Formats: sequence, C-alpha cells, structure tokens
Amino acid sequence: MPGIARPLAALSAVFLLAAGAPATEQLVDGIAAQVGTRIVLISEVLKAVQGPEAAMRKAGATDKDVAKLRAEALERLIEARLVESVVARLEVTASEQEIDNTIKQIAEMNGLTLEQLYASVVFHGMSREDYRKQIKQDLERRNVVNSLLAPDVKVEERDIRALYDQQFGSQPQVANVVRVRQILIALGKDTGRTPEQACAMATAARQRVLAGESFEEVAKQVSEVAPKDGGDLGWLPADQLADWMHEAIDHLQPGGISDLLIQPFGCSVLQLVERREMEKPTYEKVHDALKEEAFNHKLEERYKKWLEELRQKTYIDRRGYFAEAATLGATGLPGEEDESQTETP
Repeated sequence: MPGIARPLAALSAVFLLAAGAPATEQLVDGIAAQVGTRIVLISEVLKAVQGPEAAMRKAGATDKDVAKLRAEALERLIEARLVESVVARLEVTASEQEIDNTIKQIAEMNGLTLEQLYASVVFHGMSREDYRKQIKQDLERRNVVNSLLAPDVKVEERDIRALYDQQFGSQPQVANVVRVRQILIALGKDTGRTPEQACAMATAARQRVLAGESFEEVAKQVSEVAPKDGGDLGWLPADQLADWMHEAIDHLQPGGISDLLIQPFGCSVLQLVERREMEKPTYEKVHDALKEEAFNHKLEERYKKWLEELRQKTYIDRRGYFAEAATLGATGLPGEEDESQTETP
C-alpha cells in the first residue's frame, strides 16, 4: 500500500519559509517554546513567517492576524520537534543520498535542472542548506508515518465504494465542470478586520499573483478557504455555481485571474484552472485511485490522532508572547514588555 511520500509537497512547503528577520526590526532572540528536551527559538518562528507577515502588514493586517500567523508557524515547528524526537528513537534518519535523490526527483517533476531548482529556492529566500534541511524533515516524517502508522491502516471495499458514491454518486453521465481556486480574506466582527482591511489584503495577494507568484502558493499563505490545498475548490458543476462566481470566471481563460470580488463575508480572488466536459467514470475505472485516496485519507487522520496523542504525552511550554499568541489575544512584538522569552528552560 502507498505511504506518504510527497516530494512535490516538500517543494511547495519551501516557499512558505523566508530568510531572516527584517533589518528594521530589532529583536531579542530567545525561546518561543520548549518541546520535551528540545526548543524552538523566536528567530525560527519569525524566519518562517517573514514573507507572509511583511505582505500582511503592508496590506493593513491587524495584530490579531499577525499573532495567528505566528502561532500557526510555531505549531508547525512544535510538530517538527515532536517528530524529530521519534525519528531519533526509531533511528529512521534520512540519509544524504535519500535527500539528494528526492531533490533530483523534485527537479525532474518540475522540469528543472538541479541548478535551476536551487536558484528558485534561493530566489524565494531560502539557502541551499535550509532547503536540504526541509527535505530531510519531510523524508523523516514519511519514514515515521510509514514505520509506525501505515501498517495498521486498512482500506475496505466499502470505504472505496463510499468514496465513489460521495464523489460521483450525484454526477450526471456527462457534465460541464470547472476547476477553481480561491483566495478569500474574511471580514467582520469575528475576524477583527474591516472591509477595507480585508480587501486590501486580497488586493495585495492578487497583485502578487499578477507579478508572477503561483496562485496556489499565495493561497496557501493567506487564504481562509482550503489553504492546505492552495485554495483549490476542486471540480465544480458549471451549472451549479453561485451567480457571483459564475459571473467572475465566465469570461476567463484557463489560468486567468478574476477581479477583486467583494462579498458580505469577505473579499476574494478566483482563478479558473480548467474547463472540462466530464463523463462520469465507472467504479472499476477509478477503483485503484480511490483506494489510494482512501488509504492516504485514513493515514493522514491516523497521523493527526497520533500527533495529538504525542502532544499530550510531551511537555510543551509556549513562552511569553507566543503563549498569548496561541490564544490569538496577543498584541505587540516579541521582545516588547516581556522578558520571559529570554529565559532558558
């Protein structure tokens, strides 16, 4: 059965990371969190969010938005520390050869030479060394998942049938469909954003895409709709689209970007990925693909449960600003009105 080996996911994850803290921001480094016997430094968190944070601040993001961004980055780093401890215990460290082979595969799958891939990585603010470290972490996560969790995941025929019914049960034999991505910045009391702030953030995201950045990568960083999937809404029946969405993409060619769309719930930008006339596939035709999808879904759910269990068993102490940011109640920056962050565990 397949495991979680996703080299392209590793490549996309790279561009969520940026190098260095802004030179204009004077920061006192220290401990953001202790995870068992391991630590996460403040500088690591700020480095992970520098690019998205700069764009958010330029667009008028609130302190709450920034706190949420930083808190989410810290949780990803805490997860990495938890996995590192299991990697060490199981002795499933990724070798340099595995890292080399994976990077080569990523380059080939993206139609790049190794030098072109590394040049792209450096352009997006990450050194070769940091990139290799990210690939190493991805491989070791895969090793842990495949060693500890995959053997216990079973897919029954009824799981595959249920997934088929869910995806294709109500689909007509032939349908016109569109695949759409969305960047959504919500507004209103619950978000703390005014319509002006939300639309400014959405406009900034749209300008980044028009300037050449991948819609998918920008959506992963800022969208509040399917961020893990790059804002991908999947294949949608063209005749069932909401009027506002139909009007926004009706004139677009594949790859085209909509104007800024203002709705009561937020400001958004759409990308038409593709149009297609789709025949309803037979169960037999999609059986194997659905089996793999069902397996990966179960494995991912098992991983989340396992990770939460690991969190419960591990001493985790978020320090100072980051303890407050975890509740989205923080204001200010690390180093302001809080000296506890410089304490050692």
